[in-house]
Amino acid sequence: MSGVFGKSPLLGLAAACALLFPWSIRAEDVPEATNLWTYSFGSVPVHSNNSISTPAVGADGTVYVGVFDGNFYAIKTDGTEKWRFNVNCEITSSPAIADDGTIYFGSRNWKFYALTPGGKLKWSFATGGWVDSSPAIAVDGSIYFGSWDKNFYALNPDGSLKWKFAAGGIVNSSPAIAADGTIYFGAHNRKFFALDPQGRQRWTFPTGAENTSSPAIGADGDVYFSSTDGNLYRLKPDGSEVWHCRIGGGGNGSPVLADNGNIFIAAATRVLIVSPAGAILWHYDADWMDETPAVGEDIVCFCAGWTRFWATKPDGTLVWQAIMTNDGMSSSPVIDSHGEIYFSSGWHLRAYQPPLPLLPSRSSWPMFRANARHTGRVGGS
Repeated sequence: MSGVFGKSPLLGLAAACALLFPWSIRAEDVPEATNLWTYSFGSVPVHSNNSISTPAVGADGTVYVGVFDGNFYAIKTDGTEKWRFNVNCEITSSPAIADDGTIYFGSRNWKFYALTPGGKLKWSFATGGWVDSSPAIAVDGSIYFGSWDKNFYALNPDGSLKWKFAAGGIVNSSPAIAADGTIYFGAHNRKFFALDPQGRQRWTFPTGAENTSSPAIGADGDVYFSSTDGNLYRLKPDGSEVWHCRIGGGGNGSPVLADNGNIFIAAATRVLIVSPAGAILWHYDADWMDETPAVGEDIVCFCAGWTRFWATKPDGTLVWQAIMTNDGMSSSPVIDSHGEIYFSSGWHLRAYQPPLPLLPSRSSWPMFRANARHTGRVGGS
């Protein structure tokens, strides 16, 4: 299909008009996704039972997610608990799953964890601050993440330190790994970094405010990230700027890519589509949103308000929706290989089956952390 998702980035007049007027979206008489199951993290909806961790999905369909109360959960495909592991402190980091099934995540107890698929501790690594950064896993098994201690870490699969890079600012940005092994991440000192696999700085790029989002990497190697300065940036692999686009906001939303190069991002109170040339094609105004959209084939899924989850076509037509009760969407959605969707929703983890077939976009970065396993690297699904 041509247009926002298809092979051509050009829009016909009718589609362009629809994209420029987001209020054309209507929720009446739209089919709803089926709630396959809902898992509750506690018996009462208190803050400690909430989760903002975006779930990761293992090869066997097990869903992994962390919660503020310090529990890290593995949930079976039927929505029942497989196991839980407690770290006695908040978990906001989203997990990543290695090829051998090892699960990695950080915690606010200043530690980074590796668990077996059976929920046993393999090892933990101590840092000097909170670990809110979600890890990325390199082809050789190296694990990358940042900490509030202003360092960026590379660990070996056995938990030993490979190297440490002093970023000079808090790093709660989640890193992205390019095809050539370059590691990208942002920091609170208004810098965006590119490191080589040995931990040497390749370049930095200055922004106007803290950088907390997770970068996305295009098929051509260009890197995209948003900053709390209200801009979305596109950089070449050498660190030179291609463009920046004023998206407003100042939130923590991260960009994702469609297969024609268009960029989708949530920016505080807006969800936007930006062209490969840096022009805003469409936006939808809603409540405050930090959740990253997920791009399917010819469809985008996003939080459209506290209790609404929408899937739209390129012309802004609402295709289907999910309506939640009691609490709202609190993490980015994940689309697995079977077309099922998972996300955290306050003190719940929810699984939905869309009323129409859905597969992730074939782009290099269709969802938060690139894929359902959250490897955070190009080609790492």
